[in-house]
Amino acid sequence: MAIIIDACVAQHQGDRKEQQDRVALLPHPKEKGVALAVVADGMGGHTGGVLAAQQVIHTARNNLESYSSKTESPHEMLEAVFNEAHVLIKASRFINEKDPHSTAVMMLLQPGMVIWAHCGDSRLYRFRGDKALFHTIDHSFVEQLVARGKITPAQALAHPNRNVLTTSLGGKGVPKVDFGESSDLQVGDSFLLCSDGLWGYFSDTELGNVLASHSAREASDLLITRARSRARGAGDNISVAILKLVEAPKKTGRG
Repeated sequence: MAIIIDACVAQHQGDRKEQQDRVALLPHPKEKGVALAVVADGMGGHTGGVLAAQQVIHTARNNLESYSSKTESPHEMLEAVFNEAHVLIKASRFINEKDPHSTAVMMLLQPGMVIWAHCGDSRLYRFRGDKALFHTIDHSFVEQLVARGKITPAQALAHPNRNVLTTSLGGKGVPKVDFGESSDLQVGDSFLLCSDGLWGYFSDTELGNVLASHSAREASDLLITRARSRARGAGDNISVAILKLVEAPKKTGRG
């Protein structure tokens, strides 16, 4: 069975004065079937967050262009993107007199497998049909409380310190980056990468139902519309990348 990718990226500024998120789906310039999805949520005051998020995308694109899936480690390539982006964002602080930081989540797709990595609270979700299989664990204060059993995941969503991060790109310390991978891919699998301006309004179950029932573009539109409604005029920037594995249409012969 031939598999193709139904993919879409989308954004909304929310109720902020500026869109500091950046999102991209980057196809490899030379290798068929290799692509990199990236969501970066910039922080750091006026224009500072924009500079940081743009640097993440720029660094990801440059590293992908020189990457060979046949001879190089995908893990090492993603690790290099995060480390280089971190150094460059820190350097820009002195050039631009800003305080730029960014979270980031990335997923490298290549024939037969996907590899992902994240820093901060931008997330990757994986679904099989409408069933949630996995989502990345935020590098945040409230997730530390959840891990210690101090609060429940439901309480974390409404916690006053929900947005306090324990690591980011461009911060003082070495950024914490977590990795994952999977090779058991099949038709019906979906991947959602998003900033916290989206995931904060949904349960895993609702996200799975939307992705299973709609195309990538329809799902992104519906999720952003619902998030905007639930934000009630106080919504953050939203960035979304959706990749769905679907069966390729069968070719029909003439005659």
